[in-house]
Amino acid sequence: MPITILLADDHAMVRRGLHVFLSTQPDMEVVGEASNGQEALEQAEQLHPDVVLMDLHMPELDGIETARRLRAILPGIRIIVLTSFSDQDHVVPAVRAGVKGYLLKDIEPEDLAAAIRNVHAGQVELHPAAAGQLMHVMASSELSMNEAHGRANPHTSTRLPEQERDGLGKETSHGPDMLTRREQEVLGLIAQGLSNKEIAIKLIITEKTVKTHVSHLLDKLGLADRTQAALHAVRNGWVV
Repeated sequence: MPITILLADDHAMVRRGLHVFLSTQPDMEVVGEASNGQEALEQAEQLHPDVVLMDLHMPELDGIETARRLRAILPGIRIIVLTSFSDQDHVVPAVRAGVKGYLLKDIEPEDLAAAIRNVHAGQVELHPAAAGQLMHVMASSELSMNEAHGRANPHTSTRLPEQERDGLGKETSHGPDMLTRREQEVLGLIAQGLSNKEIAIKLIITEKTVKTHVSHLLDKLGLADRTQAALHAVRNGWVV
């Protein structure tokens, strides 16, 4: 069965381009299009797509509110935001609304197709810039909580807590010492929001080598993807 997709964007040319490209994927089928949030809700209720791929800025009902309502009426639906904005004011509310993917419109077509498959399979897909914003908010929040706890309990360590909070990944007890020096460098750059290509340029290695390091560190940490690894590193105070 193909992955059924509903497109929601107020620009007809964007919808058309996405429709044409996604129609070339043998395992995907675009079952509907919507030009605003209200239409997206109506079409989703009627068509029950596997994935909704939508913009944030739409008339009548914006993407954040649309995502909230979609999750309320169709809890199993997977929502991917495809937008031009990667600032905190857009990323954090979108994630809180229940989206499982946050991508920017400069994404390569094949990367978009891969992201749709991953989200459909239950993974989380975040653009590095979006992941960086999310981690900054989370790290700041946890640091404030621990500082407050430390003031109330001065003999208690202020090490960041290890329990899972955001549902984006399973926490592990593994420490950074199990990673090689290069893997630790790669993990630190992932946590800063850099893409594989940017990491390759910074470390003067090939992008293929970066992908190998990422794969190895994910295996060692027992995590599913780079977003979980970055959140794990920030949460446990391994990187600043």
